Amino acid sequence: MEHKLKGRIFGIRNEKEFLALVFDIFHYQATHNPVYNEYLREINVDIYKIDSLEKIPFLPISFFKSHDVLLNGKKAETNFYSSGTTGIQTSRHKVAELKLYEASFMNTFRLFYGNPRQYYILALLPSYHNNPGSSLLYMVSKLIKETQSPDSSFFPDNMEEMILRFRKLKEKNDRKIIIWGVSYALLDLAEKYEPRLQGALLIETGGMKGRRKELVKEELHQRLIEKLGIESVHSEYGMTELLSQAYSKGQGIFNTPPWMRIMIRDIYDPFCYTKENRTGGINIIDLANLYSCSFIETQDLGSNGKNGSFRVLGRFDSSDIRGCNLLLEH
Repeated sequence: MEHKLKGRIFGIRNEKEFLALVFDIFHYQATHNPVYNEYLREINVDIYKIDSLEKIPFLPISFFKSHDVLLNGKKAETNFYSSGTTGIQTSRHKVAELKLYEASFMNTFRLFYGNPRQYYILALLPSYHNNPGSSLLYMVSKLIKETQSPDSSFFPDNMEEMILRFRKLKEKNDRKIIIWGVSYALLDLAEKYEPRLQGALLIETGGMKGRRKELVKEELHQRLIEKLGIESVHSEYGMTELLSQAYSKGQGIFNTPPWMRIMIRDIYDPFCYTKENRTGGINIIDLANLYSCSFIETQDLGSNGKNGSFRVLGRFDSSDIRGCNLLLEH
């Protein structure tokens, strides 16, 4: 059964196929995931009466801190851990099949940007470099390898070396250049060196990690644009508990791959959903999360846009400071 479900995830072509797979995976996980099953029983949900997306209960993301969210009989091939400040309990995602994660982020990257071999990737992710349990580090490492160029690399400690590498590659002018970085490192780069990075595709992945004052996305991106001489800032939205990512190509408007969907719940009633452009809590359907849970209630705030797009606006006041999506609460 799992093999048949997995084979359908990345072949979704329309809404009908998406919905069919959503309900098949929901019923399978509701039965075979002990944590999700117990949660559904505690809130008195009859899984056979779930007949719309709005009726599907989403598992609070905090369960990844207190429980092993994994299907019966599955063993973890690896564990991914969220980053956080000292004293904060981190989430753990037990990943049963790394190839499924790789298929998800590779297919998503190709969907939004094309073949990785068309790019050089320069990564400014200093706080993740010594964290082998980081799903972000794993993803970017694989994408760097996929470029098949020794000029693609991490620059955890030496921004000057990264600037020199960028200039060298720009002179070669044979590929596009992606600079992928955590927010505070990109801001440090911009303010300390002010390199002119015209032509670079800048992807920020969030995260001041307590090292700098929090900024709203608009202010962060405007500073980067002014200091670095670029036209726009792209963003990646992902988290330890998911195997899929959304991307923004500018103006803070994110889009998802076909196997991922964002639903904005009412702030005061988690079982009701908001209208377009109304702020609420972000619920995520990630069908690539086949072996854990595909229905996650996050502590992020956002709003719906047109054609499935969305914005990330902050976090609930009571939520922990997290690694790759640390945003200002407002």
